[in-house]
Parts: sequence; structure tokens; C-alpha cells
Amino acid sequence: MSGPYPFVTLWATYALTTGTLSAGLDSAGYEVLSRLALVPACAAWLGAVAYALLRLPRAAWRAQAPAAHTLTAATALIGAGFAAAGWERSAAALLALSALCWTLLLAAGDPGRDGTVFLRCVATQGLGVLAATLAAAESAAWLAHTALVLFWLGLVLYCFALFRFAPREVTDGRGDHWLAGGALAVSALAGARLLSADSDRLYLWNDDDHAVLTRVTVALLVLTLVCWVALLTAALMWPRHGYDVRRWAGVFGAAVTAAAALAVAAALDASWLDVAGEVLLWGAVALWLGCTAWAVSAARAGSRPAGAGSVRSRGRR
Repeated sequence: MSGPYPFVTLWATYALTTGTLSAGLDSAGYEVLSRLALVPACAAWLGAVAYALLRLPRAAWRAQAPAAHTLTAATALIGAGFAAAGWERSAAALLALSALCWTLLLAAGDPGRDGTVFLRCVATQGLGVLAATLAAAESAAWLAHTALVLFWLGLVLYCFALFRFAPREVTDGRGDHWLAGGALAVSALAGARLLSADSDRLYLWNDDDHAVLTRVTVALLVLTLVCWVALLTAALMWPRHGYDVRRWAGVFGAAVTAAAALAVAAALDASWLDVAGEVLLWGAVALWLGCTAWAVSAARAGSRPAGAGSVRSRGRR
């Protein structure tokens, strides 16, 4: 989520986080708030895309993989919001665009050893979330099976990322280490959407397939919560100070964890998990509001001329 193109990174991250929050609000039944959240998500996405097309050199995207993967994931999750709202054609267009970007960028760039190493998994699972959501809306079995392939591939990518991830990032990182939990959460969300896509009309999974998918999805959600406890404990022991765009990784993680909990609750008809998911959702909303205010404050401070607060009149002595 960091790199030499801060404008693209910031707005792509903001679009990803806000689009995910919209998905969580829709799962909780707050349709109006969900549609309202899509507005700034789409505006940020359009800004990032426009800047990338007009200002960046042609070869920059493959070199700047973190921002590109973030924008790919944002495209997919905003598309999932469109599909949930009943705008299937727009969602299908975003599915095609995100799939193209994902294909071009899957092997691009050095994955590094910080939290951005998990972005390939996030982008892959985000694409799976959109494909599974559209499969349910359009009764398209081939989309659901494609989403299932993406789901398993995303888990493989997570394992590779975890192997490369430097543990010192948990204590010394600038915030993108939260993607370790966010990637698990978006994987759980993809699994839940796959379970919900099944129906008597499609009959996607037999009993054995359904049981395996259910166990893996629940395990992913449990691992997400365990990971969050560990990361939160580390954040309290080694606090970070000062604003950084990578702080949004934590907000994204909170939003996608809430969305995953609500989606799993709906897929498994677990009312107690639905209550827990809604508590997590409003916590994510509070974090989103706080980080937005922090970003605005940091932007104002950054645009203020140096020494502006210490200038004194010398007209009189």
C-alpha cells in the first residue's frame, strides 16, 4: 500500500476500504448507508484510475505492484457492491476489468517482505468475492466454479506471502502488516459468498464439497480473529505515531472482518455471529471516520507553508 505514487496509493486504498465497508453495511441490511458509502468509494476509484492513466508512464504499473494490486482489489469489491445493489451490468464490467488487471499483474513486481506481500491474495480473493456474488445474482454456475478456483488459489498465495513476510514488520512496520489479517478476512468473505451462491437451481456443491467449504470458511474466520488479537496486542505494545497511508490497512482489515463475519452468519444461519458481525461493523465505521479525519488533518498540515505558524510582524519594535 505504499510506494512512489502516493496519490494513486492513497485513493486506491481509500476506495478499497470504503467499498469493503459498503459491502459490510449491505450484509447488515443498511442498504441506504451502503449505497452512500459507494459514492466516495467510486469517486476515489475514478480519481486513482484517471491519475494512473494520465500521469504515470506505461511501464510504471508493473513496477509499482502494491498500488496496482490495491486498485485491482478495490475494483472487484466495488463491483461486489454494485452486484448487491442489483446493478449487474456495471458489476460485470468491473469484473472484466479487475480480471484483466489481475491477470497482467499477478506475477508483476517484487513482492517484498512487508505487509504488501499479502496484496496478491487480497486481489485474488476480491475477484472471487465479485465472481461469487455475480454468480448468485445471475444464476451462473460457471462464475461460481471460477470463484472457487480463485478461492483456493488465494489461499495458496496467502501461504506463499506468509512465508515471505518478515515478522519484524509486526513491531517495526508502518501499518501495512495489518494486511496479514485482512487477507484472511477477505478469504473468509469469499468462502461465505461461495456458500451463499449455492441454491436448488444451481446445485453447485454436493454434501462433501459443502462440508469442506464450510469448515475452511469457518476456520479462516477463526484465524482472522486470532490474527487480529495478536496484531492488536502488538499495536498496544509497540505503538506507532504519526499519519501514514499504510494506516488504512488496519481500517480495511476491520471492515473486511466485519463483512466476513456477517456473510458467514448469513451463509450458516448463525444469529449469534450476526450480532458479533454488526458490532465489528460499527467499530469499523468508527475507525473509517477517525482515519478519514486523520488523513484530512495530515493533508492540511502538509500543505501549510513551513514556518507559517511562527511568522511575527516586524512592523513595530
